[in-house]
Amino acid sequence: MKNAELKVSKWEGAKLPTRNEIEERLISENLNATSWSNGPGDRYSTHAHDFDKVIYVVEGEITFALPETGRELSLHAGDRLDLPAHTPHAAVVGASGVICLEAHI
Repeated sequence: MKNAELKVSKWEGAKLPTRNEIEERLISENLNATSWSNGPGDRYSTHAHDFDKVIYVVEGEITFALPETGRELSLHAGDRLDLPAHTPHAAVVGASGVICLEAHI
């Protein structure tokens, strides 16, 4: 993701992908992902990272807020977020919690 741009890719398949299918997609891009999860309503305050990252939602829902633009991005199972380094963002986990795969670039 050199010169990365913020991008959301919504899952368009008729059937939601499995965790293994998402992992295979990341591996095909030479990305090594780790898993994380949060419970319903958990929050992350505004922060930024020194690296680009890719986040795939495996299960549940999470909404990212981008305070510099006022945008909110709701991600559900199968959705992907490409988040450039130094992008301020906050997040709120949906009512059923969330499981994600994340790769740093």
